[in-house]
Amino acid sequence: MNIGIIGAGHIGSALAVRLTSLGHTVYIANSRGPETLQDLAQKTGATPVTAQEAAQRGTDLLVVTIPLEKIPDLPKDLFAGVAPKVPIIDTSNYYPLLRDGHIPELETGDLTESGWVQQHLGRPVVKVFNNIFAANLQNNGQPAGTPGRIALPVASDDAAAKQKVMALVEELGFDALDGGTMRESWRQQPGGPIYCNDLPADQVKQHLASLGTERTEAQHAEFLANQAQQEQALQAQGVKLK
Repeated sequence: MNIGIIGAGHIGSALAVRLTSLGHTVYIANSRGPETLQDLAQKTGATPVTAQEAAQRGTDLLVVTIPLEKIPDLPKDLFAGVAPKVPIIDTSNYYPLLRDGHIPELETGDLTESGWVQQHLGRPVVKVFNNIFAANLQNNGQPAGTPGRIALPVASDDAAAKQKVMALVEELGFDALDGGTMRESWRQQPGGPIYCNDLPADQVKQHLASLGTERTEAQHAEFLANQAQQEQALQAQGVKLK
């Protein structure tokens, strides 16, 4: 496939490594320009381009993997000429303490993180790869049927795009599980039991079932409290996401 990646951070770089190793053609962009991506290009075989070029050349699939706070800064005409059938993957997470500041729309629980991204992009998105560390995404894929194979939920309102992305998740070496609609994607956000715990399919299914589909006020408060605790611990360790 021809795959565009907007964002050359940890997840974007990990995906570039894996996707090129599987024979896909990858075009990758960052906010500083293609000339700053020569080392990554040499390492991965991906072609450095601008964000607009990544969207235009990623004719089979596009990945948006940038800090949540930067989503509104993307070019307004980013998808001009991009076919509606092209799946757009969103890998973002909301980190109010370490990076993004407080986004009021995400504080109430009415809107999921990727739902917010979807509104800004003006296109349906597929949420995946947000709940696995980049190193594990790059190194821990396993053949289908391997005991303990990591399962990744995939959420979207676009059924066709979801199926295409789930096939790619399987190709990368992970069990792809249907995570429901965009409104249900809160279940894989930070602060929850599925987030970055690298669980096998049976355990992910159990968590999805136990969480339900409609987020309650108590669940939203619990996720936010858990995430705040995790961010505070990272902050104490001197970790910075910017």
